[in-house]
Amino acid sequence: MAVHKTEAVVIGRRALGESDRLVEFYTREFGKVRGVAKAARRTRSRFGSSLEPFTLGALIFFDTGRSELVRVDHFDILHPFVGVREDLERLGRAAWATECLGRLSADRDPHPSLFRLLVRTLVALEVSARPAWVVTCFATRAVDFLGHRPRIDRCTGCGRLYPFAHAVLDVVAGGLICGRCEAGADAIALSGGVVGTLKRLRGLPWEDLLRLPLAQPLESELCSVVEGLIARLAGQLPRSSRFLAQMGRSLARVAEPGPPSRRR
Repeated sequence: MAVHKTEAVVIGRRALGESDRLVEFYTREFGKVRGVAKAARRTRSRFGSSLEPFTLGALIFFDTGRSELVRVDHFDILHPFVGVREDLERLGRAAWATECLGRLSADRDPHPSLFRLLVRTLVALEVSARPAWVVTCFATRAVDFLGHRPRIDRCTGCGRLYPFAHAVLDVVAGGLICGRCEAGADAIALSGGVVGTLKRLRGLPWEDLLRLPLAQPLESELCSVVEGLIARLAGQLPRSSRFLAQMGRSLARVAEPGPPSRRR
């Protein structure tokens, strides 16, 4: 039985049996790892609150090599990211980012750069006034690291150089499709502003990327395009996308002005 120690972020968890917990981690050295934390749901569990979502910690686990599940021995908190969990929108955005990472990455496929990106994203989410933009930046970088970077310099059908009218992003084709070529049924329409911004994003350092000033309509469109890209790569819309949409509708209803009061 091998014992391993690595930094990790909790990206998912669920109850297992009467008192155990099945936890999904994204680790620095091993990529995505799933393990059983024995008695983690008991009141006096030795894990305490360390297995809360988005927690960064030092993970020690045992691997028998006979199962895809490891046995979690210790998980010591390095950074709890409480500020992410205590704000509803930050919580939803972090859940979206970690769910996308879980769906797009394979078990035991290490990407140290992707681990660092996840930690940077959680750090930014705690303080940024643009949480939707933070996770959009995360998604664009994560797609690149995982080998799914779409081609946006030319049409992937005929090779025609961009710019051209009626550009769409065809995930199956691997990039832009011009109006002369036939695109897939689920291709995503793109404005020229979105294509230009995507090109800029690829060349900016992380901190400059987070501070990039964008007009609100362009930022919203870009966030929607990236969300659509992730959904097509994952094969389905993330559950957290539905939660965020419901939250947005609820906040919009709260913000709507009520009927004018009548004076007596």
